[in-house]
Amino acid sequence: MALEENIREVLSHRKRNEIVDPTRGPAAVLIPIYGKNGEYHILMTKRTQSVMYHKGQVCFPGGTRDEEDPDLLTTAIRESGEEIGLRAEDIEILGVLDDMFTITSMRIITPFVASIPYPYEFKISPSEVEELVEIPISALLDKGNFREETGQYYDGRLFPVYFFRYRDWTIIGATAVILKRFLDLVFPE
Repeated sequence: MALEENIREVLSHRKRNEIVDPTRGPAAVLIPIYGKNGEYHILMTKRTQSVMYHKGQVCFPGGTRDEEDPDLLTTAIRESGEEIGLRAEDIEILGVLDDMFTITSMRIITPFVASIPYPYEFKISPSEVEELVEIPISALLDKGNFREETGQYYDGRLFPVYFFRYRDWTIIGATAVILKRFLDLVFPE
């Protein structure tokens, strides 16, 4: 079974955890997956130092929902177009992951998993994206590239802190949590 079919199957047969909290703004990200050189990759971005939140961090394309966006899927697709030039017609949505909240930007993020074509002529927004980060899924599954620390307190609860490392990039924060959830669902041990 191709990875895309497996992702669609896994995500369609589970109850998704939705978070409703009117004190936090809604946001959405896209997890773009594609085949390259015989293996699957996830596309991420390294943010510039001029963005409001998560300066210099490796993250998924996405952002805060605009009033004009009819839903969060529209937000994820619009933001991916603005940040990396992905066209809506080139995005095949495979499913959606659990919502999660961020401490830094006070948002509830809805992550959408998508298949995109490769090669692709990306057009990055120089004000938002410093560089594209292509990571083979096999590298993310390598336990030597993952670390979990005790955690941080928020709202009286302790949360684990995850780190993924690939080449010169470190993935932390909400992006690492989303990535770990995705990998745990699609590639259970």
